[in-house]
Order: sequence, then structure tokens, then C-alpha cells
Amino acid sequence: MGLWIAVAAVNGFLAVAMGAFAAHALQARLEPKALGWIETASRYEAIHALALFGVAILIGRAETTPLSLSVSAWAFTLGMLLFCGALYLMGLFGWRGLGAVAPFGGLALMTGWALLAFYGVREFLKA
Repeated sequence: MGLWIAVAAVNGFLAVAMGAFAAHALQARLEPKALGWIETASRYEAIHALALFGVAILIGRAETTPLSLSVSAWAFTLGMLLFCGALYLMGLFGWRGLGAVAPFGGLALMTGWALLAFYGVREFLKA
């Protein structure tokens, strides 16, 4: 649980830092499209940092870690790295070839949500 809380917190910090950096320090230096990529990455990273934090809490409450939660945590982490990382690098450095990586990150984020939903349905059916 502690690892996932730490990963969630680091991603939450990065989301706020990158969003603020882009809005204040880079607004005059980057094209609107590049700023949009950074804004999108920051928003998605913040949302998924909170989702990962929630998964960490669920893991901490479980007697044994359900596989669906463990894989969900990894999927959220991989998704933030690939999706948000690709958008940040595209926005900051103009590495547009990374646009091909972002969909894999998006797929990982969706996988994390699907596994979290699977866990929730399974818990609901147990009751």
C-alpha cells in the first residue's frame, strides 16, 4: 500500500508542478498546441494520481491484495508514464513522434479503470 501511495503522491505533485510551470513560465514561449498537450497531460495525471491513491487505500484494506487491484495500480502507473510522459515531452521538446506512444498509455489507463470496475462488481456480488 505504501508504495502505491508514494507513487500516487509523486504523480500528483508532478501534475500540479507541470501545470503551473506551463501556465506561468512557458505560456509566452510555447505554441498554444504545445501548451494544450501539457495541460492535458497535467489534468490526466492528476485524475489518475487520485485514482491510484484510491486503489492504494483499497489494497490496504484487503486481507490479501486482489490481483485486479494490483494490476490496476500498475496499469494506472504505466498509463501515466506513457500517456502523460509522451504529452509532456511533445509539449516541452516538440518530440511529435511520441504521439504514437500516447495511445498505449491511454489503453493502460483504461485497463486500470476496467480492472477497478471488475473489483467493484466482484465485491458487490459477494455481499
